[in-house]
Amino acid sequence: MRTQRRRTGLAVAASALCLAAGGLTTAATARAAAAGCRVTYTIGAQWAGGFTANVTLTNLGDPVTGWTLRWSFGGGQTVTQAWNATATQSGSAVSVTNVSWNGSLATNGSTSFGFNGALGAVNPAPTSFTLNGVACTGGVTDTPSTPPPGTPPVRTVRVFWLKPSDVAFDQRYPTGITGVMVEAQRFFKQQLGKTFTLNSPTVEVVNGLHDTNWYINNNCTPGGDRYACVIFNMQGELQQRFGLSNPDSRWLMVAEASAEEVGRSGGGAQPGWVLLSGHDADGAAGKTEPMPRWYGGMVHELGHAFGLPDATSTDGTCMSASFYGYPNCTFSQSQKNGILNGPYGSFLS
Repeated sequence: MRTQRRRTGLAVAASALCLAAGGLTTAATARAAAAGCRVTYTIGAQWAGGFTANVTLTNLGDPVTGWTLRWSFGGGQTVTQAWNATATQSGSAVSVTNVSWNGSLATNGSTSFGFNGALGAVNPAPTSFTLNGVACTGGVTDTPSTPPPGTPPVRTVRVFWLKPSDVAFDQRYPTGITGVMVEAQRFFKQQLGKTFTLNSPTVEVVNGLHDTNWYINNNCTPGGDRYACVIFNMQGELQQRFGLSNPDSRWLMVAEASAEEVGRSGGGAQPGWVLLSGHDADGAAGKTEPMPRWYGGMVHELGHAFGLPDATSTDGTCMSASFYGYPNCTFSQSQKNGILNGPYGSFLS
């Protein structure tokens, strides 16, 4: 979240962010995504030591913008080469993700891919598959709007750290992000006389379904700002896996992903969501600039998430570039009124 990239980042992503903000007045629904899938797995050819398989995936649930299909081999087989998809394998567990042109699947939409494999002792077909973590049973599961046991209480600020599959867990990240959120909570109380509620533990650590390069490059147009690809790929995955809406009437979301293209950091916010990439996560973990910088950045983005626009000039408020001088910034009275009377003002107590 560098100075220039932060200001540019909000502008580059403005079309998507403003479009989402407009949706807040129409459909803040608690319905989670319906999920379901069907898989056809066939052996195309087999020879001494190897085989070819073809897989057809049909999405029976709500549309998806990226997919990962997983299964486990039961006969010691290994994938050696795939086409129309990217395949990785660890032990018997196989993970296959879409390529750039077949990541979007409408309801009842299908795509196919194939691979060559090396034979183990035998070559049985896999017996179960999951699509984006949901079992492919040939039917559809419509997740109820009532949160399942263990889901954070409603009307709270829900915080995620998404760790791509090739990033090692580091306790500094959940600890540091928690510290940033607690400081922002204190600042809101000081400024407004009210503040938001955090969950316990504050940070939900999410093991991403994809590696770092997927978050950077998936659904990203050539020459585009890839930090925007990171934050919207993260948001899409969180929505699918946790049944979240954009915006969501149950929680206000803060999400940080430990992924970003070198030199392309950034992030932003929209009503109901704060979306930040790897530079911010590193900062919260204490790996870059002094912590007041990250406290100010979070206060600024939370202001957006509570419904405030950017200030029109560097005016001493945290909704301008003055947030870089935190704690020497404030909310103006009109900004305080905007938060308290905004779409998430009722979350404050």
